[in-house]
Amino acid sequence: MKKNVLLDLSQEFAVEVIAVARILKDKGEQGFADQIKRSGTSISANIAEGNHPQSRADMISKFEIALKEANETENWLNIFRKSELIDDSVFTPIHNKLVKIKILLIK
Repeated sequence: MKKNVLLDLSQEFAVEVIAVARILKDKGEQGFADQIKRSGTSISANIAEGNHPQSRADMISKFEIALKEANETENWLNIFRKSELIDDSVFTPIHNKLVKIKILLIK
C-alpha cells in the first residue's frame, strides 16, 4: 500500500491539536479549545475524504476546504501564542507541521 504523506502528517497534526485543546481547557478556555479542535481536526478529515473522491472536482473541493481550515487553525494558533495561552515550546512544533501541510495542499 502506498504511503500517504499528507494524510499521515494531517493525522499527526490532529493529535497535536487535541493536546493543545486540552491545554486550553485546563486554563479555563473551553470555547477556544472547542474552536481549535474543530478546525484543526477538520483538516485531516477533509484530506481523508479527498483521497476517496467521487470525482476530481470533489477531490479538489475537499483539499480546498482542508486548506481553509488550515488557515483558520493557523490564525487561532497565532492568537493563542500572542495572548500567551500557549508558549513557544507548544506553538513552534505544531506550527511547523501545519506549514508543511499547507505546502503539500497548495502543491
